[in-house]
Amino acid sequence: MDQVNVLKEKGNAALQQGNFKEAVKCYSDAIALDPNNHVLFSNRSAAYAKDNQFELALEDAEKTVKLKPDWGKGYSRKGSALAYLDRVDEAIEAYEEGLRQDPTNAQLAEGLKEVKAKSSPFPGVDAALFKSPDLFVKLRNDPRTRGYLEDPSYVQMITKLQTDPNAKLEGLEDPRMLATICVLLGLNFSMAGENEPMDTSEPPPRPTPRPTPRSAEPEKKKEPAEDLSNLTEPQRQARKEKENGNNAYKKKDFAKALEHYNKAVELDPADITYLSNIAAVYFEQKEYQKCIAQCEKAIEVGRENRADFKLIAKAFARIGNAYKKLEDWSSAKTYYEKSLSEHRTPEIRTLLSDMEKKIKEAEEKAYIDPVKAEEAKEKGNSLFKNGNYGEAVKYYTEAIKRNPADSKYYSNRAACYTKLAAFDLGLKDCEKCLELDPKFIKGWIRKGKILQGMQQQGKAVSAYQKALELDPTNAEALEGYRSCSVAVNSNPDEVRKRAMADPEIQAILKDPAMRLILEQMQNDPKALNDHLKNPDIAAKLQKLLESGLIAIH
Repeated sequence: MDQVNVLKEKGNAALQQGNFKEAVKCYSDAIALDPNNHVLFSNRSAAYAKDNQFELALEDAEKTVKLKPDWGKGYSRKGSALAYLDRVDEAIEAYEEGLRQDPTNAQLAEGLKEVKAKSSPFPGVDAALFKSPDLFVKLRNDPRTRGYLEDPSYVQMITKLQTDPNAKLEGLEDPRMLATICVLLGLNFSMAGENEPMDTSEPPPRPTPRPTPRSAEPEKKKEPAEDLSNLTEPQRQARKEKENGNNAYKKKDFAKALEHYNKAVELDPADITYLSNIAAVYFEQKEYQKCIAQCEKAIEVGRENRADFKLIAKAFARIGNAYKKLEDWSSAKTYYEKSLSEHRTPEIRTLLSDMEKKIKEAEEKAYIDPVKAEEAKEKGNSLFKNGNYGEAVKYYTEAIKRNPADSKYYSNRAACYTKLAAFDLGLKDCEKCLELDPKFIKGWIRKGKILQGMQQQGKAVSAYQKALELDPTNAEALEGYRSCSVAVNSNPDEVRKRAMADPEIQAILKDPAMRLILEQMQNDPKALNDHLKNPDIAAKLQKLLESGLIAIH
């Protein structure tokens, strides 16, 4: 059995260091020697979960429960694995069964609360929320979601919800989706900050209540004081030192706070809270390396003394916050993941998402190289001339990655997409190209050609008009404008049919105010000038003009 314990401790050390595969190996070797040890299966389940192997984590959690049906942690492991697999109903059952076995287990109760929140954070909200024709306008105008629109994966996710009639509202654990729903519902929300409250036993100060009439409800009884009767004398003294430290901390007297917390550690070295509070002081003093070292010590003491998982998770999170302050995004990400593996909270999930975004941005920035971008573009040009459009796309994409601020690369890739009849992708590239350089004539002409290919002649006319505003003599723009104008006017019924299939057009025509404005314009053409002063109305009228449904003479 000594060998089993040695392997288990090696696994624990590897797990703490983030070496999940080594941890799995150590636990597996220990299980081979002691196949009925439920703790080993529980630990390996945790290692698999941290390594994102949630199916294997679930298998070990189920084995843990089978070996020790009355052990709460087994059900906690099972519920967590099921939650990560998005099997929310089964996760709820696992947590509830665990609470039946261990009714006072706080970790199970918290896990159940979180997974129930995940199952329906916005009751009654479904994919219909995303069908609004001005969806992207709302997201672009709100600072909470504006930045997400630069991420193709986000745009794809939202577009699917908007256009696919069978799409279901999923991914609610994604902070971007939660932010999007809040914007669309007009809700205010705040992101969790990194500064954490101290581990104090006192609640935060409350405002003094006003006197109430005697007929009002009786005043609630105060919370009973903490029972210290089961503590030793040194432990009671340690609590007093902690209280004194907390008071000093609140007054920003950090030197005094450290003095009291260190005394508390001397009196009761097995309590993780005092060590964690010392780390919090170092964080406030911007001594981030000291904060990290102190948190690591707190975690070690907590593990040895079976501290609450929430306290260990908090120490991991504080290490992540310290690394975030040091702008070591990768290390911060690692420790936020460790915190979540101990105890899952929305705040840490949000911080983890932020770090992943920072890492991605740093990687993209490090990859930028204008010289290599030009080399990739030249290879793409050569392939394009030879008619190898699919391969040319790869090189233009590489050029964009190497220098995403150059509009020409997007224009070139749009030309490839046009040849491949991937008009939607080509249009997206044209819009990005023109966002970077609104005076790039070739970008407007290319956009016009793509819109022609998509049979959106009215919009194509507008694109060619933009090109002609920049260069009134451009032959390509003139030819495109003429051909589109002829197409728009040649078959009014077809134009109307195509326009009425556009959800945005449908929404405009269903708007009672817009119907009234159109009727007024028909009876009094001079009213147009007044309506064009309103940007929203002007945009809707422009949309109707582009569709060919109305014309202004």
